[in-house]
Amino acid sequence: MITVSEALDLIKTHANQLPSVKRPLRDSYGSYLAEEILAPISLPSFRQSAMDGYAFRKGEIEELEVIGECKAGDATEFEIRENQAVRIFTGARVPDQADTVIIQEHVEVNGGKISIQKMPEKSTNVREVGEQIQAGDQVLPAGTRINESIIGFLTSFGITEVLVISKPKITLIVTGNELQEAGSPLRPGSIYESNAIMLESALKSRGFDSVQLLKVVDDLEATKRTIAYGLESDLLLISGGISVGDYDFVQEALQANRVQEIFYKINQKPGKPLWFGKSDKTLVFALPGNPASSLTCFLIYALSALKIMSGNPDYDLNFQTGVLKHRTFNKFGKTLFILGTEKNGQLEIYPKQASSMLISYALGNALVLVPAEKEILEPGESVLFLPINRS
Repeated sequence: MITVSEALDLIKTHANQLPSVKRPLRDSYGSYLAEEILAPISLPSFRQSAMDGYAFRKGEIEELEVIGECKAGDATEFEIRENQAVRIFTGARVPDQADTVIIQEHVEVNGGKISIQKMPEKSTNVREVGEQIQAGDQVLPAGTRINESIIGFLTSFGITEVLVISKPKITLIVTGNELQEAGSPLRPGSIYESNAIMLESALKSRGFDSVQLLKVVDDLEATKRTIAYGLESDLLLISGGISVGDYDFVQEALQANRVQEIFYKINQKPGKPLWFGKSDKTLVFALPGNPASSLTCFLIYALSALKIMSGNPDYDLNFQTGVLKHRTFNKFGKTLFILGTEKNGQLEIYPKQASSMLISYALGNALVLVPAEKEILEPGESVLFLPINRS
């Protein structure tokens, strides 16, 4: 049995970033750039009016003849003398011989002429070429996560596709004869299956959309076949069947499929019977079947591997420091992951903590880490916690 830190180190050792792939920009949301992006053009690529008004050559003359009009999308050039101006609109190209745009509120229009009421400084309201970014400058470094603003920004360069790290293809296998799908009256001795939808939701909410869900009965041959099929994915998650009961066949089925065991069992509670291994191209996490154990192991271990695989540079656990409001006990000699609520750095631990219970997960916003060597934590003592269930 290994420690939490040893397990995390082994996962970092064996999880590798997936190959890069070209994706249409519109389909790249949530992916990570595999290379830096340089500006193919300057933005703006031409001198641009920042306001509706009149473009002219800044001088001493305050009455100007309006000789034409420039609206967004026009490329017409004008010969502009010192006593002339061009009507111009926001986003339009500023004529080469104009150096200033006066806003329409600061002029008086008299037929085909304008009188300047408030003379602006030279270059006012003119966006110069490359004011936002110059051609050849770095737009984004490799490792940047693509979001909606980045998609909009890259589109403004005319970019239509990007090189990104592939997102993992995931298979999720749920085991157990006692499991029954929600939506029908519960049979005696059965429980409603919740791990599949819980883990699938946890994956998709974090941008992992390629999830294949499989269910298998407690039968060795069926488990072997289902795991063999799941090993075609980049990452295989198995929920349940990893303990040592007479009807727990996952470990034997993994061995039959020549999946290398890297570790089995961690000195923690809940989630002790976590199994981690790999085949030629697939990482495998066999999660405990109890819901709280399963979700804890996913958040602490499987999610770290998925981040590494998808190119997320921030794959380490983002533990924060808080202060306990109440005395807390650890009678097990294990690292505890317990649920609580954090507010302004103060942590209140829920009384109901068990591997089978999701109620504290559903209500809490902090997964608190209690070190294995700590038997008693006093009120006011600092502890680490992982923020959860936060928008």
